[in-house]
Amino acid sequence: MAECDSRGLPISTDSPQAAGQYRAGIDLLLSAWPGADEALRQAVEHDPHFALAHAALARLHAIKAEPAEARARIAIAQEIVARNGSPREISHVAVLALAVTGQSAKALESALAHLDAWPRDVLILSLPLGAFGLFAFSGMIGHDQARVDLCERVAGRYDADDWWFLTYRGWSHAENRSVSRGRDLAQRGLERRRANANAAHAVAHAMFEQGAKDEAETLLEGWLPDYDRAGMLHGHLAWHAALSALERDDPQHALAIYSKYVRPSASLGLPINVVSDTVSLLWRLQAYGHEVPSGMWGEVESYAGSRYPSPGLAFVEVHMALLAAATGKHATAVDRIKANAQRVADGALPAGPVVPAIGRAALAFANADYAECMRILEPVAADVARVGGSGAQREIIEDMLLLAFMRSGDSAKARDLLDRRLHRRPSHRDARWRGQIEV
Repeated sequence: MAECDSRGLPISTDSPQAAGQYRAGIDLLLSAWPGADEALRQAVEHDPHFALAHAALARLHAIKAEPAEARARIAIAQEIVARNGSPREISHVAVLALAVTGQSAKALESALAHLDAWPRDVLILSLPLGAFGLFAFSGMIGHDQARVDLCERVAGRYDADDWWFLTYRGWSHAENRSVSRGRDLAQRGLERRRANANAAHAVAHAMFEQGAKDEAETLLEGWLPDYDRAGMLHGHLAWHAALSALERDDPQHALAIYSKYVRPSASLGLPINVVSDTVSLLWRLQAYGHEVPSGMWGEVESYAGSRYPSPGLAFVEVHMALLAAATGKHATAVDRIKANAQRVADGALPAGPVVPAIGRAALAFANADYAECMRILEPVAADVARVGGSGAQREIIEDMLLLAFMRSGDSAKARDLLDRRLHRRPSHRDARWRGQIEV
């Protein structure tokens, strides 16, 4: 009998052992759970000519920011699949090749075309989805809606209890402001596979968007101990717990979580998460008027500089700008801003002018020139979604604008923004800020 993947699609291997390890590896990869690398390597050991296992390893290397290894592995997959692959497998490897070699626009176009023919090809469906997926990093303003549209288009092709599809369909709806529906779907995904960090993450995001931060802390306190520190989302999920602590005005608990799980010396997470989580949490602490302990900024600066020495993804560039501004490295910030402005002019930065604008606004904010921060940031506020990431991650930019309103004395704009935020969800911090503004 022909072997199949976990969603019933035929796969070109004659080894039941290779097929079993491949299915296990893909599910571990899709649940952000440790062990995917080992399972996929075992699949290759059982069948060295199993193209899809090589391709999945390439995807895993790319996720871990290991580009040389990703390119080498996808080249092996391409050579094998050209000889013995089915049309679906040839297309599958071709899409992954575009993704892991940084050809994001072509990868997105090819992935969507592939899914029209094979909507149950779950690894390809995962590429456009998520906070760091091809939609999020495409530079498009409407990527939240695009994810929902894609999920709904293929929903009828997935089982009602498919834990992975429930997870990402739920996350997509929660990010697109259908929060109750999104939370319900994501929670069902977590119930069907508890060893699923992406589901815990999706539920935590939905709770954030509902203002249910106490529930988020309770969820994470009960779930995180069962998740190995080596799990790629461990530090990021701890960041969510620290955000909840900061929201209820407990900076010491937020710092304790940060020190134990989030800081570069403690986290084993993906570089993009380590940089964005550390920068954004320390920036919030500092901007909200709390003291950042000595040495913490320096540790982040050293880590980020080693991982991202040159301009790259818009999402990373935003956090590098915040980091340089907060640590007083203004010359470094100016150089990065100029480089990103040139990339915009060259058509090489899909997110566009909002990226260097955020950098300039961050510098102005760090210099306590709040009127200038407002002048730069307010006109591009509607374009911040173009940098990608999640709503919780991008809120730091809205916080910067809000604090600039408050500190410059523009009470009317501050009240308006706070009223819109409080209408969307309850927030102890926002309610406190609202009470501080003179009516």
